[in-house]
Amino acid sequence: QVHVVEFGGGVVQAGGSLRLSCVVSGGTSSFRDIGWDRQAPGHKREFVASRNSAGAIDAADSVKGRFSISRDNAGNTAFLQMDKLRPEDTAVYYCYAFTGIQTYFGQGTQVTVST
Repeated sequence: QVHVVEFGGGVVQAGGSLRLSCVVSGGTSSFRDIGWDRQAPGHKREFVASRNSAGAIDAADSVKGRFSISRDNAGNTAFLQMDKLRPEDTAVYYCYAFTGIQTYFGQGTQVTVST
């Protein structure tokens, strides 16, 4: 059974930084992509960033230049470094792991950016 767990959410002032971690465990498949979505109150869930096993990165335009994603060598832990945070980044951030066939999501971690 695959488990996806996020760490590192919290409250930060605008302009500050937070680092989210995502640990993926279980299952027998390797994970092609590990990434992050987010959902703000009253908004649809949106893609934030992902990194595949070959190192290719994709990121939403709204976070380019401010957020960066990395994975450890084993490939099952991912990090989202969020800098220059804005109030509009306030959301629940969900980590996901994609095998190429199936996607597994974590429970989410709250990020709140205050003015």
